[in-house]
Amino acid sequence: MELQQLKSLKDLRDLAVDSVSQNKRSALLIGAGVAVLGLFGLGYKYLRKPEKVFRVGVVSQLLVHPLKSGKAVSVALAECHHIGLKFGELQDRHWLVVKEDGGMVTGRQQPRLVLVSLTCEEGHVCLNGPNMEELRFPVKQSDNAVIDCRVFGADIQGRDCGDESSRWLTRYLGEETTFRLVHFEPQMKARRSVEMEPLFSQYEQVAYPDVGPVMLLSESSVKDLSSKLEKDVTVERFRPNIVVSDCEAFDEDSWEEVQIGSVRLQRVMSCGRCVFTTVDPETGIITRKEPLDTLKSYRLCNPSEKHIYKSDPLFGQLHTVKKTGILQVGDVVYKISR
Repeated sequence: MELQQLKSLKDLRDLAVDSVSQNKRSALLIGAGVAVLGLFGLGYKYLRKPEKVFRVGVVSQLLVHPLKSGKAVSVALAECHHIGLKFGELQDRHWLVVKEDGGMVTGRQQPRLVLVSLTCEEGHVCLNGPNMEELRFPVKQSDNAVIDCRVFGADIQGRDCGDESSRWLTRYLGEETTFRLVHFEPQMKARRSVEMEPLFSQYEQVAYPDVGPVMLLSESSVKDLSSKLEKDVTVERFRPNIVVSDCEAFDEDSWEEVQIGSVRLQRVMSCGRCVFTTVDPETGIITRKEPLDTLKSYRLCNPSEKHIYKSDPLFGQLHTVKKTGILQVGDVVYKISR
């Protein structure tokens, strides 16, 4: 009996020793893990470069272009969404003129489109143009057909804006071709920017803009170009969303990341310019010469970037929206560097 008791006591002692040993190993493992996490945290803190903020300019204009190739709407304040600028019911490049087969129509083919104004009042779209009576129709027309459209070869949908707007545009543009107006709605599938330009991430999307949601340009760059021309040009010719003053010409080329108000923008690429820049926004006349020829004389890309921009001159910068928020005229523009 005593021998059995002694054996039981020995088993209990061995069990206690094993338990203490395991707890020590667990404590050592936990301690080592905490130490590794602590070292990682310290390393991240000291290895990560802190942001440096530099004042580089001031927002002098905010321009929303509701109708692709249409007249800009100058606003004092705008919401900046991942898909572009928004002011009330007006969203940048959310209306589009198409042919009956759904192919887009822009100022490249119909220069007088730049004189067409599309605005919204109390839930109605207002279309205006030279020598045309104003046309008003509801923004939301859920009973109208959804049309399959194409923007630079990419498929996208648009809600047809009705026969009245079609007749208005067809009469204004003065051709035998029938034109229709479509509207991009939130539930529709947007185009992926990366399919047009590989420099964009796979997550960036746009409605009817050429490629990017936000284009930024400085007043000084436009003045620099005007100094080389017989006739001055204005920023409206280049259709930016954000115009910046109080900086040197082409400073914006080096702003890889900017903070404006609560909005954070990330530069993706320069804006390659085409024949659309030769359309005068005041007259709707296309020359196919200036200011494009002059831009080509001094704003071509570096040879190493020819596979991106080819022979297009560079003027303005395309940005994506890292952080949404509100933009206002008068906001200071900060360059972020690390």
